[in-house]
Amino acid sequence: MKEDTQELVIVMTRGIDSELSSVAFTLANGAITAGMQVRVFLTSAAVNVVRRKGHDMTHVPPLDPLARLIADFQGRGGTIWACPPCVAARGYEADDLIDGVGIRGASAMFEQVRAGAATLSF
Repeated sequence: MKEDTQELVIVMTRGIDSELSSVAFTLANGAITAGMQVRVFLTSAAVNVVRRKGHDMTHVPPLDPLARLIADFQGRGGTIWACPPCVAARGYEADDLIDGVGIRGASAMFEQVRAGAATLSF
């Protein structure tokens, strides 16, 4: 990791059943506030957080509801990528996901890491 990195990749495996999804997006928004460019890469059950209406079910007080955290993240320039096999394994297609989510493979995430992005995983 470069010491002066301005980029962050957050890899998420936990979905709407876990408070970690809310924690991850809270930290992602904090990183944007700190001036970082942030990408979230969703794998496994985490793809459920971007399924239409899926994120509406998660609220972990005192954090904002997950739907609001994700909307804020995207509205502030954050990027969300969903793992193609993980999306397909759940029977989802692009239209099943909220607007703005890209279905991108791990190579897109690794490209950011190789370029020096810091990483967090949840």
